[in-house]
Parts: sequence; structure tokens; C-alpha cells
Amino acid sequence: MADYKGIKGFKVQYLSADPSNPIVGQIWYNGTSKNFKFNKFNVAAWATGGNLGTARYSRATFGTQTDAVIAGGGPPSPVLASTEKYDGSSWSSSGNLNTARRGITGCGISTAGLAFGGTNSTSVTQSATEEFDGSSWTSVTGLPQAVRNQQGAGTQTAAFAAGGFLDPPPAAISNTYEYDGSSWSSGGAMGHKRSVGQATGTLTAGLCVGGNDANVDTPAADTVEEYDGSSWTAGGAYPSSINAIGALGSQTAALAFGGNLPPNTGATNLYDGTTWTATTALNTARRYVSGCGTQTAGLAVGGSTTVASAATEEWTGPGPEIKTITVS
Repeated sequence: MADYKGIKGFKVQYLSADPSNPIVGQIWYNGTSKNFKFNKFNVAAWATGGNLGTARYSRATFGTQTDAVIAGGGPPSPVLASTEKYDGSSWSSSGNLNTARRGITGCGISTAGLAFGGTNSTSVTQSATEEFDGSSWTSVTGLPQAVRNQQGAGTQTAAFAAGGFLDPPPAAISNTYEYDGSSWSSGGAMGHKRSVGQATGTLTAGLCVGGNDANVDTPAADTVEEYDGSSWTAGGAYPSSINAIGALGSQTAALAFGGNLPPNTGATNLYDGTTWTATTALNTARRYVSGCGTQTAGLAVGGSTTVASAATEEWTGPGPEIKTITVS
């Protein structure tokens, strides 16, 4: 004999708020938002986002997938001072850097960002540091030495700048400098001289992936290092020696993508703090691509194929996500 459940089915729960830990496949009605919702499992994927207004690479990038900033960069000529902001679908112009630069590094959030180093239109390496308030840039205390293409991460008041190139002649360095919101001081040296990698994370839990070694065109051999706020140690080995790579996330939940082996690659790898795991590749292979956001919701912006790229790709990491059921 059929029971009630078999005849009538299950009731959809009526809740005043979304459950804190829903199971995959669960459906409920949110009485506050007045929407039916369900918990789905996302497959890792890159999706096309809005193009930059100006194609560029070697730029400062920071923020989240729905609230990001990109500033400066090139093609080599002209060197850019322009800034653009992303709202999750399109880029719009914002206040220019005070000093146009490429090979510039950035970190922070869209309303409290930091950009430092780089090289200007006459290829003079810069120590300039600027802070972003969401609409305009202010020049602050510069780096202790002029450097370009360094790896940096953190916040506007707690950041690090590691490695990079001195000019002339090009020479990779291992120096680390720490920013406290007003001045720079020396931190622990990297285990390997490198430039043109990308860092992510925080001042006390940073991650550096990829880069060139002392030979300008040669990818660094030990491609991953982790920073604890005072010293660098080797992290889990990246699948390949690579430079001009993009990275985002945290020291224990990172994503690295693109870069130059050579040739350009779209390969993407997840990091859990110990090991790297291959996942869905970028739609467009490119080097000098920059990243921001988290391992579950990130951005890959700009870069170079054979010319500067305006492409933006949005990353959705594997895992559960609450979705609203819409009825057309």
C-alpha cells in the first residue's frame, strides 16, 4: 500500500532565512525574500566577463569578482595611468594614477587599494607608491628602492612587495618590503630571486607563484613560496616552471592560471596549502594575466596573447552554491 509520502511527496520547508548549512539538492522557501531557493553543486568553470575599456598587461589589480580595480600597465608604449573598475559585468573609468607605470603591482580592496613600483614611459624604474580610495589615487611614501614586476599582496595597511627587477641592467632580487599604511620596512628575503610571478593572500599568510629567475627569460625553478610575515619557505611544487602567471585567493585556498612556459598557457590549478590540482583551463591562453578574488569566485583580467588583451574571465570554483529559483 502506498504511504502518504509516496502519494503527496515532500513538503518544501518555509524558512525565515536561508539555512546555514544546506545539503546539496535541498529546496526551501525564504519567507523574508519571498523566493524559492535550492542548494546546487557547481562544476569548476571560467566564463566570459565584460571586456576592459583598454587592453593592458603588467598592471595593478585587486578586489573581488564583483568589485575589482585595474590600474596602469602597457603595451610597452604608451604606458598607462588609467584606472578601471568592474561591477561584476562591465568596466568603467575611474581616477588616473599620479604616475603612469607598467610592471606595477597592486593589492587591497576597491575602496582601499595600494599600487607600487613599476617603470614609466621612459623605462625608468619607479619606487612610487599610491593609495586608492575608490575614486582617486594619492601618492604616499615610496618603496626603499625602485623596482618593477615585483610580487605583492595584502591590504592597504598591511602589504608586502617581494622580489622584482632592478634596472639597468635587469637583475632579479629577493628583497621583501612590508607596508604598514604609512611606510615601508624590510622583511624576510625570498628563497629565490624572482620577478614576473604573482602573489596573493595577506602579509602574514602570503603566497608567491611563478616568476623569472636571475636570467630575465628563464622561469624560476622553485615556483612556489609562502610568507608568514617574517620569512619565506617553499610551498607545494607547481606542476611546471612558469612566469607571467595569474593568481588569486589565500595561502591555503588559491588559484593560479595562465602564464608563459613558454608558450602561453591557459592551464589552471587549485592549491590547498600543500598540493596543486589541475582544473578547467582559461578560455584564452595568455601571459601577464592578473587575478583577484577568491578560490570560489575570482577574475582573470587582461594579459597578453601576442598583443595586449582586454579579456576578462570570471571563475566559479567547484562546490555548493545557493541559487534562487526564477519563474519566467
